[in-house]
Amino acid sequence: MKDVAEQAGVSVSTVSYVLNDSGPVAAERRARVLEAVRALGYLPNESARNLKRRSVATIGLVIPDLVNQHFAMVAEGVEQAASEKDVLVVLCTPEAAGDGESWNSRLLRSQRLDGLIYLSGAETRMESLVELTRVGPVVLVDEKLPGFGLPCVVSQNRRGAREIAAHVTSLGHKRLAILSGPLELWTAEQRLSGYREAVAAAGLDPDSVPVLVGDYQMSSGERLASEALALPADQQPTALICANDLMAIGALSYCRRAGLRVPEDISVVGFDDLPFASLLTPGLTTVRQHPREMGVEAARLLLGIVDGADPISPPPLPVSIKIRESTGRVPAA
Repeated sequence: MKDVAEQAGVSVSTVSYVLNDSGPVAAERRARVLEAVRALGYLPNESARNLKRRSVATIGLVIPDLVNQHFAMVAEGVEQAASEKDVLVVLCTPEAAGDGESWNSRLLRSQRLDGLIYLSGAETRMESLVELTRVGPVVLVDEKLPGFGLPCVVSQNRRGAREIAAHVTSLGHKRLAILSGPLELWTAEQRLSGYREAVAAAGLDPDSVPVLVGDYQMSSGERLASEALALPADQQPTALICANDLMAIGALSYCRRAGLRVPEDISVVGFDDLPFASLLTPGLTTVRQHPREMGVEAARLLLGIVDGADPISPPPLPVSIKIRESTGRVPAA
């Protein structure tokens, strides 16, 4: 700004008035300032302007990785909503950095971020989140911490799980296996509860359905499918209910290698409806979430909190069932 002022022959305060539109400046002086800005290629320091104006300039987004399309689509939604407010999004992938969640709070301090949007792909460590909330506001996406009071944006996980499991049982399947996500996560617990509700509503004993716990990754879907299909013949499932699409893809891969036809020999369902779910052979029956909308809602919620709004979570976003070729009637005995 001093360089601009010297080039234009005005004071630094006059340059500030022009750039921030915060004070009266004569038209001739304004024109000289703007010409100096163009000549020098001057770009304002947004971090410094943010500290002076006490307005939002930068938020952080913590996601496990960008390989999972669900996470990437949430990130797109966050960026979309932030860009509408000229807010910068700093992407944090601490698992990729190999430094754990404690890295998040160091980033939050060093970059002077105004708040954080947080997605967890596996375990959420309470002490790490407590550390984050001491630094700035935190909004959770696709996760809740009951009793902790953090604002969050989630989908109707329990309803989606209940409806897709009801679809499976309506096809006559009685021998099922549930390939669950990590049970310490709220999403996995909600989906498991929905599956069990549908099983009970179909007149089956929920406790008789094996629950095999994975980590939402494709490799765990393969491993758990192999465990389910290694059960005694009278317990082997005719349908695999997978807690997300990546695990379902792993299960499909194992079934193919084991010589099983889907859905003629076994049915498989997922959860998320990732963009490639309809392109698989067979197309994957799954629960459709709306990750971009979740990202938009999370960013708007966080920006509102930073501006002084109450941290009130919105209602869960709706889900729907997408029935495709990976499910069919129970095989004939």
